[in-house]
Amino acid sequence: MPLLTPDGRYIVVRGRLWRAANPHLDTADRAGLVSALMTARRTVRSASRARDAGMERAARRAVHDAKIALGERGPVWWNDGAPDFNRRMVRNTPMQTGSPN
Repeated sequence: MPLLTPDGRYIVVRGRLWRAANPHLDTADRAGLVSALMTARRTVRSASRARDAGMERAARRAVHDAKIALGERGPVWWNDGAPDFNRRMVRNTPMQTGSPN
């Protein structure tokens, strides 16, 4: 399980912050979205292996849409005005000191 920042907004993978899914999602909704995400990722792999560019584009769009619905991409799911440090190295953010802001 990846490390979660103290504010719960990011997971840390190899020193990089990745926005965590919205913890306020209903459990059933979250499970459905994760299932859709995993299906889309498998379709990306299959389409890539088959060299089907159209299917791969559609599958990548489905991955993107699922990640937006989960809160991992798109508008931030928190509403306190804190900036988004998604995809930044921890060392280049205030997270390195343990302070989210």
